[in-house]
Amino acid sequence: MSEYVRNLWYMAAWDHEIPESGMLSRTLLDEKWLIVRLSDGAYAMLADRCPHRFVPLSRGRLENDLVHCPYHGLGFDRTGACAHNPFPAAPPSHVRVGTMPVVHAHRGLWFWPGDPAKADPALIPDFAFVDRAGMQRSSLTIRGNYELVSDNLMDLTHAEFLHVTSFGVNGSIFQGAQSVLNERDGAIWNNWDMQGVTPPIWAAAMLAEGDRVDQWLHMRWHAPASMALTVGLARAGTQRADLVVPQMVNPHIITPETQTTSHYFYDHEATPEAEALARQVFVEEDEPMIEAAQEALGAMDFWEARPAILETDAGAIRARRRLMQLRRAEAA
Repeated sequence: MSEYVRNLWYMAAWDHEIPESGMLSRTLLDEKWLIVRLSDGAYAMLADRCPHRFVPLSRGRLENDLVHCPYHGLGFDRTGACAHNPFPAAPPSHVRVGTMPVVHAHRGLWFWPGDPAKADPALIPDFAFVDRAGMQRSSLTIRGNYELVSDNLMDLTHAEFLHVTSFGVNGSIFQGAQSVLNERDGAIWNNWDMQGVTPPIWAAAMLAEGDRVDQWLHMRWHAPASMALTVGLARAGTQRADLVVPQMVNPHIITPETQTTSHYFYDHEATPEAEALARQVFVEEDEPMIEAAQEALGAMDFWEARPAILETDAGAIRARRRLMQLRRAEAA
């Protein structure tokens, strides 16, 4: 398995996932971390292991912005320093908990596992569209390496085979044109544009019989695996002005839990029907294929397995190569 790129922003959680206790324990990049909401509205991330006798700090309590270990009562502040000793002595200055920079942006909590001096919040990808009314933010865990999940999202041709009942794309991608673009900010775009095609099944009721549509599926990727999908549908011949439905933009943000499991952060309309559809797409349709690929690969590296590469893989392969370049740069 490939090493993680450290000098990047990863998403740890949606902000609403932090419970009333103010603490959430989550495995991220193979390690247990504790996400803490403080009284001033800021957040901290501490290693979820007391350095004294290794008990998870998440079993303790948050009080006066100190995380207290449940075993011997040591309290740690947002910097990881031991700031409270319940015994008649000063807090031991040599006792510290590991920390990572964490930033609250776009309704998410983003952490930087690399050099703290390089943790510039301006490098967090733009997901400002997430903060909009009528949407529900959700997450789940997928049993597959995060790059396998990225492959799935960066190659939308699989929708014609896996998402027939959910999206009903109706063969339009087979009539489309693909373009893969690089942006100066490090983004990679994998775009599919379909002109004058048969409408997807779900849109048929909004159109007259025989109407054709222009459809576009544009996926934006930032390392390590932060993606945004734009979906548009307009009546053919209107220069995309006569929209059948408002253009949709949704986050698809992937963070490694372990080398073989991934946190998946997404959103959908705040209705039971939309929630059920999202779970159908991700859990019932995508995940079985990703899980099967992970099982087939085992601990083998993706490139060691000598994958066949198709023209439609261009976006996914370009993202994998970008991560390879970043790993080499960090190794150097």
